[in-house]
Amino acid sequence: MIELTTQRNVLGGPLLACSYAPLTGFQRNGCCDSDPADLGRHIVCVKTNEEFLAFSAACGNDLSTPRPEYRFAGLQPGDRWCLCAARWLEAWEAGVAPAVVLAGTHEDVLDLIPLETLRLHAIDA
Repeated sequence: MIELTTQRNVLGGPLLACSYAPLTGFQRNGCCDSDPADLGRHIVCVKTNEEFLAFSAACGNDLSTPRPEYRFAGLQPGDRWCLCAARWLEAWEAGVAPAVVLAGTHEDVLDLIPLETLRLHAIDA
């Protein structure tokens, strides 16, 4: 991963890219940057799985269906994606939280989710 920003991750280091394919982030720059315009707070870098994608669709946010009008091919299990902090927390409470990439997860998420909880789901701890 490459450092593209001065923003920090939950471990206190530089915020690293989450994914370029599919291209993710509120600004579609590959990073889960914190941005005041991002009301959804897309700051948790996750690795998706079938259970989470089904849960998200059932909650009204279908991330699997392609949306060509938004240049969105749809997510597949195993894709990395900058997820809304509140959606990750909902999925965690439902027992279907996707794995977290701590180095690509913005430190602002710690306002909502304890680091210890994120570490339990980390794939880069």
